[in-house]
Amino acid sequence: QVQLVESGGGMVQPGGSLRLACTPSGSTFTTYHMAWFRQTPGNEPEFLASITRTGGNSWYGDNMKGRLAISRDNAKNTIFLQMDNLRPEDTAIYHCAADPRQLGRRQAEYQLWGQGTQVTVSS
Repeated sequence: QVQLVESGGGMVQPGGSLRLACTPSGSTFTTYHMAWFRQTPGNEPEFLASITRTGGNSWYGDNMKGRLAISRDNAKNTIFLQMDNLRPEDTAIYHCAADPRQLGRRQAEYQLWGQGTQVTVSS
């Protein structure tokens, strides 16, 4: 069974940066389009960024636009989310998602969903 495992979260001061990583286990990584979402308690997951299987195209949501960079290293079976100039309102659980056929901006469009990594932005 394929599982997505996120890492790289933690606590950071406002203005700081974090680099999140996501690795699928038990599957061929290059068959999946990948995405990042974030979620806060009581709210729906919020789309952040997505990237195609080859990494040739990527898209970003509006909320953190200009402060994010999504990338993937297929040789290492890992995708990354570089987050800069973090703000307290960016505090959330960050999830990666994967699907073999489509890219979208809703959780329901993805076959696989990771358990997430906590990001806390606080002074």
